[in-house]
Amino acid sequence: MHILLLASAFNSLTQRTHAELRDRGHTVAVELALPGTSLPEAVRRHAPRLVVAPMLKTAIPEEVWTAYTCLVVHPGPVGDRGPSSLDWAIHEGVEEWGVTVLQADAEMDGGAVWASVPCRIPQVPKSELYRGEIADAAVEAVMLAVERFATGAYVPREQDAAGTAGTRLRPRPYLDQSVRRIDWAEDSTQDVLRKLRAADSQPGVLDVLLGGEWYLHGGHPESVLRGRPGELLATRAGAVCRATKDGAVWIPELRPRRAPGQPPTFKLPAVAALGDRLPPLPEDALPRLPEVRHLTWADIRYREEGNVGFLSFSFPGGAMSTDQCGRLLDAYREACARPTSVLVLGGERDFFSNGIHLNVIEAAADPAAESWANINAIDDLVEAVLTTTDRLVVSAVAGNAAAGGVMLALAADEVWCRSGAVLNPHYRLMGLYGSEYWTYTLPRRVGPATADRLMREALPVSSASALRLGLVDRVIDCGPDAFAREAAALAARLAALPATANRITAKKTELDRLESATPRAGFREQELARMRRTFDDPDAPYHALRRSFVHKRRPPRTPPHLASAPVAHPARTPSVTDVTGTAPDGVSSRPNG
Repeated sequence: MHILLLASAFNSLTQRTHAELRDRGHTVAVELALPGTSLPEAVRRHAPRLVVAPMLKTAIPEEVWTAYTCLVVHPGPVGDRGPSSLDWAIHEGVEEWGVTVLQADAEMDGGAVWASVPCRIPQVPKSELYRGEIADAAVEAVMLAVERFATGAYVPREQDAAGTAGTRLRPRPYLDQSVRRIDWAEDSTQDVLRKLRAADSQPGVLDVLLGGEWYLHGGHPESVLRGRPGELLATRAGAVCRATKDGAVWIPELRPRRAPGQPPTFKLPAVAALGDRLPPLPEDALPRLPEVRHLTWADIRYREEGNVGFLSFSFPGGAMSTDQCGRLLDAYREACARPTSVLVLGGERDFFSNGIHLNVIEAAADPAAESWANINAIDDLVEAVLTTTDRLVVSAVAGNAAAGGVMLALAADEVWCRSGAVLNPHYRLMGLYGSEYWTYTLPRRVGPATADRLMREALPVSSASALRLGLVDRVIDCGPDAFAREAAALAARLAALPATANRITAKKTELDRLESATPRAGFREQELARMRRTFDDPDAPYHALRRSFVHKRRPPRTPPHLASAPVAHPARTPSVTDVTGTAPDGVSSRPNG
């Protein structure tokens, strides 16, 4: 079936829907709902049999939904309505939720129900929830709705007959800053965390700090540090710790409020964002290899279970700055000094990695120099993983990964991927050739022809396709909360296998053989030579593409590689019209219908 995805941006849910529909044999095109674009004309041009809107912030025109069946994903259970559904659910502490696929009609979120799937709401940030439990439920509901539509016999249920508890909710308003506001003198730590979780990653919680207005992004509890409510207590790894009336919270990122007539602002590590405003504060640093036992925030953690070491990391948005790469490399080297035979590398729920930190690069005094420092720092990390010969290394990919983050995962001996993860193993949409030893690892895993196709097409790859292609070695079919537990059990079994010791011995022999035939240094030098030319050329497309991505500028048209069903086509120099990852994954305002 030919399916058209209508979306405000090619965000994580739209990418996963795109990949999984293609896995099921459908041809899939994407049309972005952009200012100045005629959606009726665009839909007629695509001539789809079915229209699906995974993430749409504008209403579908009547001219479209009367001519085509249009299915809209609403991140709420049957009967829920309004633009801030998920925000309200987190804000109110709801534990059971759901996702509904509705047929677009004249009434916002009021169309007939094609599918509805329940899900839990754990106490995690909205964007993490959106990429995890919500995305799992949404994809299940979309696939069920598409199957039902394909039969030609299914009759969707009107919402009056499908209400979850015999009642029908009125549309709830947009959750604005007047409700999100934190009262540091009165709100408990749990209230503060709930408000921060509900606003992640967009719009953030607007607050006043050190004489300026800032949006707070992210929040983690601290059980030891204490102070006057609202007071800044310490820094750690770029984050700031702020006191509440009964505890404290760590805030990893800040974004300044946009001034009238000024360009949009963007998130940065809190310490970097505050800059000279920040008074002298103690750096409450953790050990390089922290086995944290009290309730506190750490973006890198380590633990051991028998002969298995687990080095987990979680960086906001999956981006890894020069500093973060360096700290993770230090931790990795210390983990390799531990007496384990298997080392598991990765996050426990969300992003694995998305490569270099474009926001930090954009904010640097010399973005070209920071780009160069960042790519070398992540290359150093990848090299350390590639050259580990005294144990097996497993990349545990709990969530999405892109660009250099995918190549970091491929440096390990085995790659285990959660079933809901989406991989983007390409660079060209950012105008980059790429590094992280991709010319060494990717062709060896999938073959030169497939590696070239993945780079050229620049499309998302589902976990199932990644397994079929050889990008990953195992797909763990489980929910986000279960992945770490399932990966740990598999790692324990791997460490206990008699053959593992032989594999470790053979690994060193094979690496020595490859090094003598084709030295790894040559791959890195060739990649970095091309990257250096790009970074040092002020007219290279990378710089404009990076600025568009960081400032979330919408492209003037749907990028060509999305607007048609995937076919082989020659690689070309990208332009700002190709930047598609400009929408937040935590949708806070999304009219449907």
